[in-house]
Amino acid sequence: MTSFQAIVIAIVEGITEFLPISSTAHMKFTNPFLGVQNDPFVDMYEVVIQLAAILSVVILYWKKFIDFKHISFYIKLIIAVIPALVVGALFKKHIDKVLDNLTVIACVMLAGGIVLLFIDKLFKNNIINDEERITYPKAFTIGCFQVLSIIFPGLSRSASTIIGGMSQRLTRKLAAEFSFFLAVPTMFAASVKSFWDVYKEHPEVLVKDNMSTLGIGALVSFIVALIAVKFFITYLQKHGFRAFGWYRILLGAVMLFLIYSGKI
Repeated sequence: MTSFQAIVIAIVEGITEFLPISSTAHMKFTNPFLGVQNDPFVDMYEVVIQLAAILSVVILYWKKFIDFKHISFYIKLIIAVIPALVVGALFKKHIDKVLDNLTVIACVMLAGGIVLLFIDKLFKNNIINDEERITYPKAFTIGCFQVLSIIFPGLSRSASTIIGGMSQRLTRKLAAEFSFFLAVPTMFAASVKSFWDVYKEHPEVLVKDNMSTLGIGALVSFIVALIAVKFFITYLQKHGFRAFGWYRILLGAVMLFLIYSGKI
């Protein structure tokens, strides 16, 4: 992997991790375009830049994460993350198999875009705009929506949890922010496990020569994710999800064309 390839992949990860456009789909299709072949180091690199993107949310909302006076916030996150942990553990083989099916990812990408076109009108009267008003049952329901992104790669964890939040009458802003909060324990757990799995089988990926690439990628992903999250919240309050829906539909169609034309 060249420095240019590493930076581009990190930028893609930083942009797509928290937007409702599926980082999985983008990463699966970005690597072939850049001529990057999957190997243990690439797997480790993707884990590291994902961890860096997650860190951006912790930094951006650091006051929320260290506010130990409101223990209910942490309880809600624990409750919400349980469904994903259970399903991830029980159906890991199925999930890994589907993750390699580019056609499924492209179709889910397209279908998710269609859903986003109507989500603003469907939940236009949502009134819950304070995290403290998110009850434990609501948190659990949002966590169940997150499971959909595990079963259907390409759906987007962000999209599924935001839709889940809006189904519980959360405003767009609060639904997006709770989705970001939920990403921290969910993706941290998944990333740490993936990190250990790769390192256990291929400890050579962390040799000194690779550390600079990992460091650059982590820094780029962190900065880009920070900008993307701030942009997304501002944009969402003014414009909603339609643009993201059309983007997903267009990209999903392009992906299917490339797959069936043998380009990828």
